[in-house]
Amino acid sequence: MKKLLLCLTLTFISFTNLAWFSPAHAVESREPAYAKWGKLAMQKTKEKYPKAAIYDYLHVKREQQGNMSKETFKLWLNENNQKFTVIVSIEFNTSSEAVSKISFKEE
Repeated sequence: MKKLLLCLTLTFISFTNLAWFSPAHAVESREPAYAKWGKLAMQKTKEKYPKAAIYDYLHVKREQQGNMSKETFKLWLNENNQKFTVIVSIEFNTSSEAVSKISFKEE
């Protein structure tokens, strides 16, 4: 009887959804606050270096001074098998998000 009960239990478990045994659960992922500015940095870099391919980027930092903010990104580019980095800084009004200045510095 015990063997029959054990076999039935194992069969039942194997045919049921085991998701409720799993500790994993869905987590809502949100875009980071700098994502909008990262997209703009990549767009403007593509305009400035149209023949270069951007193969990676990093959000370096966000600085805030009064009502102005500055997002800084480091982009890695490849043009004609030459790799180089560009630091892109975007200055904008914190409340209106109006861009006042975009600067590029090659490293």
